[in-house]
Amino acid sequence: MVIVEKIKADGVPLLHAVQEENRDSKTPFVMFVHGFTSAKEHNLHYAYLLAEKGFRVALPEAMYHGERAENLASGELNVRFWDIVLNVIQELGTVKHYFQKRNLIDEERIGVAGTSMGGISTLGALTQYPWIKAGVSLMGSPHYVSFLKKQVEYMQSIGIVLPITDNELDEQLNRLRPFDLSLHRDKLQNRPLLFWHGEKDPVVPFAPTYRFYEEVKKDYENHPENLVFIKDPNADHKVSREGLLALVDWFCKHL
Repeated sequence: MVIVEKIKADGVPLLHAVQEENRDSKTPFVMFVHGFTSAKEHNLHYAYLLAEKGFRVALPEAMYHGERAENLASGELNVRFWDIVLNVIQELGTVKHYFQKRNLIDEERIGVAGTSMGGISTLGALTQYPWIKAGVSLMGSPHYVSFLKKQVEYMQSIGIVLPITDNELDEQLNRLRPFDLSLHRDKLQNRPLLFWHGEKDPVVPFAPTYRFYEEVKKDYENHPENLVFIKDPNADHKVSREGLLALVDWFCKHL
């Protein structure tokens, strides 16, 4: 039986899913990050299927989301998007340490995944944490710097006055550069990485992420099985069941 409990991992609210028989055992571990304006509970189907396969799963709550919401206006939340992403990445380390010090995870079998903002956070986390052994990005993007520039251009085009100066924007771009996987491909180190993306995605553009995959394939020449991109020609910004099952299979194969 799969059990789900609500806990705080050194201050980070999360849902913890694991088979009851594995509750106190050392297991492979997956952290799954939800999308922008979503919440941890919305991804329990991923956690359930992974836990059935013997994984311990943590679904952390991102800052300003779910039980951490602060009733921010949508515009204010949009402005804080990258602060949220960087905080998620930091807290992945906190959550991993919480379970590690309790001797509940196999440190050689740790995966990170997420949808949309969660996929973006996953790809950024790969630049920071060599202990991540495999990743899955569902509708994510590795292009932090260019993505922010596009966001700014779009907001300006529809008449939104940004509450930051040009100098503050430059500082934000500089903050993002260390986490931009497209600028730090060497950090991948042939680690298993699966992408799923709908070609009709209006939120996180498909083309730049697919171009990144095409560019990075040469880095995986000796381990082509470790890099896969599943593109859905009919999907927009919603993961199909095929994507869900592919994620589960990916972690079963590589962790």
